[in-house]
Amino acid sequence: MKLKFLGSGTSQGVPVIGCHCEVCSSKDPKDNRFRSSALISTDSGKKILIDCGPDFRIQMLNNNEDNVDAVLLTHEHNDHVIGLDDLRPVIFRSKKNMALYCNKRVGAEVKNRFPYAFADVKYPGAPSFDLHEIEGNFNLFDTEIIPVNVMHYKIPILGFKFKNLAYITDASFISEVEKEKLQNLDYLILNCIRKEELHPAHFILPQVLELFEELQPKKLYLTHISHHLGTHAETESELPENVHLAYDGLELEF
Repeated sequence: MKLKFLGSGTSQGVPVIGCHCEVCSSKDPKDNRFRSSALISTDSGKKILIDCGPDFRIQMLNNNEDNVDAVLLTHEHNDHVIGLDDLRPVIFRSKKNMALYCNKRVGAEVKNRFPYAFADVKYPGAPSFDLHEIEGNFNLFDTEIIPVNVMHYKIPILGFKFKNLAYITDASFISEVEKEKLQNLDYLILNCIRKEELHPAHFILPQVLELFEELQPKKLYLTHISHHLGTHAETESELPENVHLAYDGLELEF
């Protein structure tokens, strides 16, 4: 299986509109970060999208990707769901509804934000979705998917584990029970918004490094990165061995 980072940035992306800091002015393409999303390629060649934010269309085009077979949604914030309408070309080509997997609360929000996709009589050209509520472990395209329950400030959201890789974005707390799912991983992917100053809804670098020491994955990749973390090259050079910054287009095989 493979995971490709379609985006590794926060809700504003990097560069931030109107910002001229060192990161936002950087010429290094690794400092250009679309909103966080990832694409899983299964052993059978199926494509599972994790989150579908406002950059989805250009992310797919930039990565020469042309298909999605199902979508996993971590939570309902706009930087993770507002691109769902751009799945229309994939839906039209396949001539079937796109399967969305999420918790019950997120499903209700998707219906609220895209009511035309669920209308009894659809407007011509509207997308069409099949909502599937995640209640525990499930199989998709012969792949076991294990939800990881984490907290994003006061909102319970989902991360996902596939084989020995776990993808967690927008977390600020992981319970001891859920940490049991994150033992002995080859790859742990965690959000890290900045180096200093605690954030109520996101991990910062010292917290992520503490989790790395506690959970001991073979490799840790940081995602959902803001311009406050510093340039890719400088920050990468400061990290411990086997801790890395993700960047858009990076692919991991597991």
